[in-house]
Amino acid sequence: MLLSFTRYACLFAGLCMAPVLTARPEDKTPQLAIAEQFIEAFYSFNANRLAPYLRHAGDSAQSIFRYQAWALGGNYKIVKRMPCKADPVSHTVICRITVQDDLVMALQTGFDVTDSFHLTFTENLITAIETSSNDQPIYYEARRWVAEQYPELMLGVCADNAPSPAECARAMALGYRAFFKHQQSTH
Repeated sequence: MLLSFTRYACLFAGLCMAPVLTARPEDKTPQLAIAEQFIEAFYSFNANRLAPYLRHAGDSAQSIFRYQAWALGGNYKIVKRMPCKADPVSHTVICRITVQDDLVMALQTGFDVTDSFHLTFTENLITAIETSSNDQPIYYEARRWVAEQYPELMLGVCADNAPSPAECARAMALGYRAFFKHQQSTH
């Protein structure tokens, strides 16, 4: 009888402690849940799906739409998606996603870039988004080389407000391949 009581007491204690020990998706704050949904929409490469998350994002909305188009043209593929986390220092929600893309793969470094989205919320609305990445110096070296070797590219499809960031990303990937071949031939 004592053994049965002990078993039930342990079972009951285990059931009571389960919510404390494991975080459930529904335990996320609304902002974290919205941030995760934003990332899903961004990497869907569907501007219509992304639009509701950018409705209140002010000046950053247009740059995020352009970045999504760039990512589409660069064939971004998610390698690792970390959960979005609240950053108490910057008062933002940061979402980090490691991707493979045609530009970095053209450089054949074996490195996968991690892009970070820094989302600012007002209540449960995204009101600003900044992005950053850990691109290697060779990425910027290749970009400078392409700008020098193909100035028409930078004045055409890759001009600041050119209509198709996706087309620019595809052209830059070709330029990065040419940079890699040039580097190989000079070493």
